[in-house]
Parts: sequence; structure tokens; C-alpha cells
Amino acid sequence: MFNSFSEKISGILEKLRRSGVLKEEDVDTALREIRIALLEADVSLDIARKFISEVKEKAIGQNVLKSVSPGQMVIKIVYDYIVELLGKSEPINLNKSPYKIMLVGLQGAGKTTTAAKLANFFSKNNNPKVNSSKKSKKVLLASTDIYRPAAINQLKILSSKIENALFLQDESDKNLSAAQIAKNALKNLKETDSDVLIIDTAGRLQIDEVKMDELVELEKIVQPDEIILVANIMTGQESFNVAKRFSEVLNISGIILTQVDGDARGGVALSMKSVTNCPIRFLCVGEKLEDIELFNAERIASRMLDMGDIVSLVEKAQENFSQEEAFADLKKMQSGVFTFDDLASQIERMSKLGGLKMIVKMLPQSKQIQEAMAAQGLSDKTILRNLAIIKSMTKKEKTNHKLLNGSRKKRIAKGSGTTIQEVNKLIKQYENALALFKKIKRGGGFSKLFGMMGR
Repeated sequence: MFNSFSEKISGILEKLRRSGVLKEEDVDTALREIRIALLEADVSLDIARKFISEVKEKAIGQNVLKSVSPGQMVIKIVYDYIVELLGKSEPINLNKSPYKIMLVGLQGAGKTTTAAKLANFFSKNNNPKVNSSKKSKKVLLASTDIYRPAAINQLKILSSKIENALFLQDESDKNLSAAQIAKNALKNLKETDSDVLIIDTAGRLQIDEVKMDELVELEKIVQPDEIILVANIMTGQESFNVAKRFSEVLNISGIILTQVDGDARGGVALSMKSVTNCPIRFLCVGEKLEDIELFNAERIASRMLDMGDIVSLVEKAQENFSQEEAFADLKKMQSGVFTFDDLASQIERMSKLGGLKMIVKMLPQSKQIQEAMAAQGLSDKTILRNLAIIKSMTKKEKTNHKLLNGSRKKRIAKGSGTTIQEVNKLIKQYENALALFKKIKRGGGFSKLFGMMGR
């Protein structure tokens, strides 16, 4: 989402970081370039002006120009202001039961899939930032979208893939009014003793006053604890007008941004909080049901300034595999017994984290890492080809790579749809890794690492 903006702003700030002595003209030049970067990222003009004005005021007020590390101080001020602009993250309190949520937004914003992602998130509820006495929630889903063909059936199919999720409607419900569906949902909520109700409302191609009146009626009937605006980040500055109109008619309590994994300019996130005066609650970062994460202003600001987001990466890793698995892998490395099967397991786990590209994006100075990877021809595609090569090996070949002679390599290349050169390259990388493990073991590196992990 912030790739283009991050590249530009990190380049601007890098110039400041390298400056031993910083003049006021240098700050002015940098802030002018940041203003252009903000506007190109679809940040509204008013917010861009305010951003530059307040950052400069804070910089001068703190005597940045005379500080020991002026560049770093300016970066810190920019970071703090981005966090302020994005808005502090607010915890979700699900201790109130039942908890009722209405999703609203334009057609194409991704409300239906977002409803399913939310249900999946709440049904697992393994995130410490969700205030709840119960670890898992029973979630009831309902669709009042009687206008879009197959909208009800789409949510039914998605809900069937979620543990602890209920969907009690059928296609005949499209003959009911949205108000009647909402009343039936409230009745089902009580009868099923569900913890959370998520209502997916009808989208619209533009601000439709008739459908707006329908939403106002639904709000009166459901009396939701939250009305969340679902906004597609690809919409750009038009999303501000949409957000403003929805917040004028309804008691919007939060925002969910969708298609955050795309190549949109990302300025919507920076402006949305100011436009609606509502916090961003979630980000939809992919197409899978699991691809939704709680919004965290500090982490987003770090990503925007190319500082990385190690905390989110660790949390994602904890969700996908246990500490025991990590220890087991380290012990194998320590002993020098690390087979191609173990390497394949590592690749598959990396895929669960979103692949190499997603992992690198969460590391500090990711741009430099990506450039180095590109120079080496390393990408998610090459890693998947390596996985195909390993899968084409026999059990003996995976445990003893020295068996891999010319004829075996030819067979593996044919079976994996790759070349002998690619097979040789993987074997060489594997041998280099084994040599590295032995070197670390001799230096006592693994012992130190185990000690740190124990603490």
C-alpha cells in the first residue's frame, strides 16, 4: 500500500540522516519534498499542508537544527506526526454480549468478504488486543443485501468455511425487506445464543439517498454497538467524500480499509481519520479469510518510514507455528542435521507468513533488501521452484544430498519443471547453509541464541 510513498519519503529522510550539520533550508527543502510525496499518495491538500506546517513547528520548537543528530530528530518528529494523523489504535471490547456490528460502504468496497474475515477473526480471537473473557466467539452472520445477485449466497458459502460461524438465511430471503431480515437476525441471535452479530448491508455505486434511508432504518432496528465503514483504498480521494457522507447520516464508529495489499497510493489511510473523526479498526491485507489484521498506527508509521515492523512479523509467526517447532528447527541446525525435508518445511512456513516478499516488507530498510534480492534473482517464484525441486527428490536424496549425481539431477529437473542449473544452484545454497550452521556452532552462536530465547 505504501510502497511508492515509503520509497520517496525514506529517500528524503535519508538525506537528512546523513547530514552532520543541518540548516533550516535543508529542513524546508525536505518538507517541501514530503508535501509533494503526500499529495502524490492521495493525501488531501488540507491535511498535507497541516502536516508540513505542524512538523516544521515542532522541529523548530525542539531546536532540531542544533541537535547532535538533527536528521534523526526530524525523522522522529515525522514518525510521531504520522502516528497522530493515523489515530491511536482503540481496543475492541467483546465482553458485551451479544456484540452487534453493521458494515456499510459503497458497492465493490469488499463488505461481504470483510464480514467473513471479521467473523473468522472473532471466532478465533487469539489476539491480546481484543478485550474478551472468552477466547473464541460464536458469530452469527446476516446479509441485508437484497439488491446484488447472489450476495446472500456468497456470504453463506464464506461462512461455511469458518468454525463457530452461523448463517441461517437462504436465497428466499431476497424476497424479504432489509428491515425484516434484520429483525429475523436479531431473533436468531437470541435463539442461537451467539456472541457476535455481523450484518452485511447493501452496497451502492454512489451515494443513494433511498438506500441511505434504509441504513438509517436498519440502525434503529439493530441498535448496533458499532457501525463500521468499509472503504477500498483503491478508491483514492473519492473515498473522503464517501466517508464524510456516511458519517453525516450514520453513527460511524470505525473504519476498515480493504485491498491494503495492492499497489494503491495509500494516502487514504492518512486522511481517513481526520475526515471521519473515527479510528481505523482493521486492515484487509489479502484475499484469504485470515488476511485481516488489527490496525496499529505505530506499526504502519514504521512501515511507511521503512523502519520495518518486526512485532507484527513475530505475531504472525506465532499464529502460524509454535515455539516448540521453532526450537526443533534450531536444534536440527545446531546438530548439523538439516535435510531438504527441513528446508521444504521452512519454505512452506514462510508461505504461511505471506511469502518472502511480505516478510521482507516488515524488515527495516526493506527497499535495500529487495534490491539485493532482485540482484540475486531471489523471489517468491524462485523459492516455490526450489520447493518443487525438493518435492521431486526421493526420500534418500532428501536426507543425503551427496547421492545427487548427474542422472538424478536430470530426473529431478524434469520432474519439477526446472533446469539442471537451478537444481545445482539449490544444492549449492543448501551446502552453504550447512557450512554456516557448523561455523555458528563452533563459535557458540546457537548456545547464546538458545539462552536469549529462554530468557
